[in-house]
Amino acid sequence: MKDGAFPGCAATAGSSRGAYWSAGFGTLALDSRTARKLSLPGAATPGQGTLYDLASLTKVIGTTSVIAALIRNKKLALSDKVASHLPGFVQASLKKKTRELRNKVTVEHLLLHTSGLPSWKPLYKTCPGYKEMLKVILGTKLESSPGARYRYSDLGFILLGEVAAKAGGMPLATLEKKLVFEPLGMKQTLRNPSAAQRKKIAPTEFDEKTKAYIHGKVHDENARQGGGITGHAGLFSTTADLSLLARELLLALKGKSRKLDRKIIENFVRRKESPRGSSRALGWDTPSEKSSVGDLASENSFGHTGFTGTSLWIDPGNDLYMILLSNRVHPSRKNRKISEVRRAFADEVVKAVKEHRKKKRL
Repeated sequence: MKDGAFPGCAATAGSSRGAYWSAGFGTLALDSRTARKLSLPGAATPGQGTLYDLASLTKVIGTTSVIAALIRNKKLALSDKVASHLPGFVQASLKKKTRELRNKVTVEHLLLHTSGLPSWKPLYKTCPGYKEMLKVILGTKLESSPGARYRYSDLGFILLGEVAAKAGGMPLATLEKKLVFEPLGMKQTLRNPSAAQRKKIAPTEFDEKTKAYIHGKVHDENARQGGGITGHAGLFSTTADLSLLARELLLALKGKSRKLDRKIIENFVRRKESPRGSSRALGWDTPSEKSSVGDLASENSFGHTGFTGTSLWIDPGNDLYMILLSNRVHPSRKNRKISEVRRAFADEVVKAVKEHRKKKRL
């Protein structure tokens, strides 16, 4: 915080047995003047109940978790063709070779970011809402053959959210609640927070167009234009809620969860090496050189980060989870100092837990 990585943060660490430690540091807003403008308590310190914009953590907390639940409920399969759920993905007007290529794209490709879809498009500039955005993505040209190349894709996860909605028979946001958040008791994880909840939400970036801070609305432009319901971003949550999911995932990998299927979770969090050299699992990421999990976590760790300054890593080898939520984009996304903080945080957590357990054995 002294170096300006973020104005404040909430952090926690725990195991399959529960939380070891949880704390908050700094303030929600950049300074007291900004806090007053946003009707926030000037000196309020973030904590377990502070809501942060999760950004791309949405991909795993929401969308990936829903896909896993639908597979468990036999309403979806990794091998399902995207076109079988979204016929508009393979339009009849396309050339035969193009249709054949697009017909090969599966749910698994979307989870691995190997569908061939581009990483991103400024859809918010031309699309008035979610339906129009979806139509553009369905018609977007593939940059490579399915499975041939890794390219982290927001567009792919927007489609994945819609695939989930079609397979589950209800909107993604509803599926998140019914299949993931409610069963796990995650009462503070939500989309499109109400105005009454803003006092416990950390603000994000200063918007030059509106001359105001983004506060209580999703920071990602495409997600915001899409009504906050897209599969790639849009969720807000707390360290307390994310701990519930992290703990349950650790329990599932031990075969002790009554809510998550062990075999499905094992498959989802295992690095696929598809294509060779990719660090991705299904939806999740795994450790790689200079990744945000640091240098000390187990090789079988899995996690994800969010553009706004959020991260969650789960380390089954050490029976450990570690969560760091911040609003590093407040006041500007140009601030990139979060990278070093994430790595240092993860390393310190692993060291502290190992040292504590060693002392207990002695």
